[in-house]
Amino acid sequence: MSLSLGEARDRAAGVSDVRYELELDVRSPDGFRSRAVVEFASGGGDTFLELHRAGSLAVTVDGQKITPGYDGRRVALAGLTAGRHTVVVDARLSYVTDGEGLHTFTDPVDGERYAGAYLGLDIAQRLFACFDQPDLKAPVTLTVHADPSWTVLANGRAASAEGSTFRFATTPPIPSSLVTVVAGPYHSMRWDYQGLPMGWYARRSLAGPLDRDAAELRRVTEVCFDHYARIFDEPFPFDAYDQVFVPDLNWGAMENPGCVTYAEFLLPRGRVTDDDRRRRAMVIAHEMSHMWFGNLVTPVWWEDAWLNESFADYMGFEVAETVAGFPGVRVAFEAAFKPEAQVADLRGSTHPVAPSSADVPDVDTGTTIFDRISYGKGNAVLRQLVTWLGEPDFLAGVNAHLTRHRFANATLADLLSALDAASPRDVRGWAEVWLRQAGHDTIRVERRGDVPVLVRDGIRPHRCTVTAFRPDGVAAGSRLVDLAGEPVELPEWAGLAVLPNAHGETFARIAPDPHSLGVLSRHLTTIPDPLVRAVLWAALLDLDLLAAHLPAEPSPTLITAALDRILNNVVRRTLSPADVPAALDLIAGACATYDGPDDQRALALARGLVWSTRDTALLRRWLEADAIDRGVTLDPDLRWAAVHRLAELGAFDAAEIEAERLRDGTVEGELGAASALAARPSASAKAAAWAAMTSDPDISVTRFRALAAGLWSLSHRELAAPYLPAYLAAAPSLARRGSAFAAAVGRAFPTFPLTDGELDLVRDALRGDVPTVLRRFWLDELDDRTA
Repeated sequence: MSLSLGEARDRAAGVSDVRYELELDVRSPDGFRSRAVVEFASGGGDTFLELHRAGSLAVTVDGQKITPGYDGRRVALAGLTAGRHTVVVDARLSYVTDGEGLHTFTDPVDGERYAGAYLGLDIAQRLFACFDQPDLKAPVTLTVHADPSWTVLANGRAASAEGSTFRFATTPPIPSSLVTVVAGPYHSMRWDYQGLPMGWYARRSLAGPLDRDAAELRRVTEVCFDHYARIFDEPFPFDAYDQVFVPDLNWGAMENPGCVTYAEFLLPRGRVTDDDRRRRAMVIAHEMSHMWFGNLVTPVWWEDAWLNESFADYMGFEVAETVAGFPGVRVAFEAAFKPEAQVADLRGSTHPVAPSSADVPDVDTGTTIFDRISYGKGNAVLRQLVTWLGEPDFLAGVNAHLTRHRFANATLADLLSALDAASPRDVRGWAEVWLRQAGHDTIRVERRGDVPVLVRDGIRPHRCTVTAFRPDGVAAGSRLVDLAGEPVELPEWAGLAVLPNAHGETFARIAPDPHSLGVLSRHLTTIPDPLVRAVLWAALLDLDLLAAHLPAEPSPTLITAALDRILNNVVRRTLSPADVPAALDLIAGACATYDGPDDQRALALARGLVWSTRDTALLRRWLEADAIDRGVTLDPDLRWAAVHRLAELGAFDAAEIEAERLRDGTVEGELGAASALAARPSASAKAAAWAAMTSDPDISVTRFRALAAGLWSLSHRELAAPYLPAYLAAAPSLARRGSAFAAAVGRAFPTFPLTDGELDLVRDALRGDVPTVLRRFWLDELDDRTA
C-alpha cells in the first residue's frame, strides 16, 4: 500500500530538519549499493523510512546497530527520543528496467551500459532510504562510485572526481522524489553561462544528433534562462544546470533540480521537423520553469500537483511561443492538448484542477492526477487567469509567493493569498469556480434577428477574443469580450459569422450557431490565422470534416493533430467494429494528397497514410526508395511505421522484419521489429506477442508497449479479441510492479472498438481487486467507448 495522507501528516508533525548524505556504487551490473546517512530532528516516538525491496540491509541508529522491523518497503524506527538522530541504512538494491528506480540500459549499437535514477512519486525509496514525501525536503550530499571513464551527473555541481569516486556539492533542500544521478559514457556539450555550468548530454551512439542540434539546444536554454531571470525575483535556485537525453524515460522529461532528464524521442535520429523543434523548445521551457515552481517551492501534498504542472505547462507553451522564437506552439496546444483535456474533463474520473487533500488520500491516487486535467486544462485555466488579471498582477503575485516560500512547501491557499494581494480582482472567487470545481462551460452563439449574441452555459467568467467573418470567410474584426452570467450582444457584427475564443484564451466548449457553423466549416482551411484554424479543427472535427478539409490544410501541425484525434478518439473508441475499414479508407484517401511543395506537410500526411492505407505496393515502394513518392526521405520512425503496416497487412514476413532490424541496429529498431512481428495476421504471431508481454517479469516498459501495439492491431480484431479476457485477468498482477508499469498496462488496453459484450467483461473485471492506476485507465476507456 502506498503512503497515505494521514501517515504523511503524522510523520511530518514528528520529523523535521532532514539531511541526506547518500553514497551509491553503480560499478557492478548485477545490483548497486545504496548507503544513506539520514539526519533529522524528532519529536520522539515511532517513525519510519521507506526503502523498496532491499536485498541486504544494515541499519544503525545514533551509532548503534539495530535489527529494525522491515517489510520490504518500510524500515521501522521505534522509540526515538526527542532530539536529533542519525540513521545509517546500508543496502544492496536491484536495478530496474521499467524506469522506476535506478534504471539500467545496454545500448545495442555499441554494448555500452548506462544507469540513471528516474524517480517521482513513491519511487525515491527504490534508490535510497528516505522520508518519501514532498514536505520533508532536505539537502542532499552525494557520492557515486562508477566506471572512471563515465560521465556522472547529479543534482549538485560536480565537486571532485578521483578515480572511480565522483563527489557532488550539497544541494539546497529538495524533495526526495527529485533526487537523480545519471551515469554512463555520455557524449556532451558543456559551457558556462552567467557563471553557471551548463551542459547537454546524450548516449555516445547519439553523438551525431546531439552535435547536429547543439547550437539550437544551447540557444533555447540561454534564452529561457534569461527570460526567467527577468520575470522572477528569485535567482536561479541551483548551482548547475545539466540537461540529459536518457534512455527509457517513462515521461517526456523530469525536472530534477540542476539535472533535467529528457526522453530520447526529443532528440530524433532522422529529420527534425519544425513541429519537433517547437515541442522540444516547449519542454525545455517547461522543465526550466520547474526550477522555481516545484523545486524552489514544492507542494505540501499531491493534491497540489497542479501547482507544479499547470504552471510549468503554461510557461512552457508561452515562453516557447513568445520568447524562444517558435511561433506555432500555441497552435499545437489548441489543436491537440486542449481538446484532449476537454475529453478528460467529461469523464467520470475528472477532478478539479485543484482538488482537496481529502480527494487524494494516498500516493497511488496522487499518481492518477498527473493527467490531462493537471496539464492541459490547468495550462488553459492559467492562461485565462493571466488574461483576466493581466500579466503584471499575475507575476507580482507569483513572485511574492516564490519569495515567501523559497526552498519550502506551499499550498493553493498560499498562492491565492499572494495573487489576491497583488490584484484588485476577486482571485479567491475566481479560483472557487475555475480551480475547485470540475467540468467546463459552453460558450454558445445565438441570434437576435441578425445580431450574434454570446451566451454562457456554466458558472465561470470568461475573457476571450471573438472574431467575426464575412460570408467569404474573410475576418471582419476581432475584440476581447468579457462573458459571465449576462449574454453579450455583438451588434456591430450583425449578419456575420462569429467565433468566440478565437485565440484560445479560455477553456470552454464552443457551440456556433448554424449560420456561423456553415461559414466557418466551408472556409476552414482558407482562414489565414493558424491559431483560429486550430480552434475550429478542435471544435468541429469529425470524419466528414477531415475528408473535406485535410487535403487543403496548410499546417503540418494541424494535419497531425487532426489525424491523431480521429484515430484515437473516433476510430479506435467510438465506431462500431464493422465501420472501421471504411473509416480507414476515407482517412487514407484524405492523406493521399501530398502534391504541394511543402515537405513537412507531405511528411505529416504520409504519417496518416501509413497506418490507414491498404496499398502494400505503395509502402514497399517507400521502403525500397527510402523515401515517400515525392522524394522526401523516410525518417526512422516513418520507415518502421511502414514496416509495421506491411506486416499488419500480411505483406512483410519475419525474415524481412529481421533484415530491417539488422539494418537499423538501434534500440528503436529492436522495438520496431518486436512490434511488427506482433502485428502479423496470424494466431501464432499473437500468441508469441502475448507470451512475451507476460512471461518476463523484467520486461521493459518500452518493449511491453511495442508488443501491445502489435498485438492489438486495428485490422486484426478477430485474431486479437480472444486475448481480451487474458489481458483483463493478467493486468492487475502486472500492474503491481509499479505505477509506471501500471500505466503501461493500462495503455495496453485493446486499441480497436469493442462490442457490448466485451465492454461487460471490462466492467466485471473492475469489480475485482484492480490497482488504483490501472483502474483509472480502464474506467476512462469505458467512458470514452460508451459516451
